[in-house]
Amino acid sequence: MTSTELPNGSPSVDATGVVLAAGAGRRFGQPKALVQFHGERLVDRAVRLLISGGCRRVVVVSGAAPLQVDGADVVHNPRWRTGMGSSLVTGLAAVRESAALVIPVDMPWLGAEAVRRLRFAGSTLAVATYHGRRGHPVLIGSQHFPEVSATAVGDIGAREYLATHAYLVRAVPCDDTGTAADVDTPQDLVDALGFARPEGGYPG
Repeated sequence: MTSTELPNGSPSVDATGVVLAAGAGRRFGQPKALVQFHGERLVDRAVRLLISGGCRRVVVVSGAAPLQVDGADVVHNPRWRTGMGSSLVTGLAAVRESAALVIPVDMPWLGAEAVRRLRFAGSTLAVATYHGRRGHPVLIGSQHFPEVSATAVGDIGAREYLATHAYLVRAVPCDDTGTAADVDTPQDLVDALGFARPEGGYPG
């Protein structure tokens, strides 16, 4: 895995941000990528989060809704109806750098500091944790892409691969950076407002 060194010797992974934004959002009533939060679409917020965390390139995986996203390369997943796994496969195929930093589009309270911490985790597999529970972002080194893609079916994503290679996965505590709460319905967005900081949330 390609990395650069900071003055203190800490390695920084050259990672592409990958936003999984292909779903139809049936429970929400519209594709969640298009949902407005603090005057910003969730997909734009996700891209901003990854760039703020140090990703020089971001790939957005579209599906149910056509997307144009400033600051990101949009790739279409023609199999989006089969679940998140196919979107992960599509996103990984578009990554040119040595790792992917993956987030779903529907977690608006993730923080840019979590992205930075995973980039400096010193591992080819890393997962952000919140109060001991695994969440997002997830960092996947390019050497793992083939096997992750082979096991990413339905809505499993990388979960099965990470479970079977747990000895390689570095858990990165991110409790103070935000939260991995997701948004499935409009009421979730209302109920979860308490997670956001008064200035409008954690990402930027």
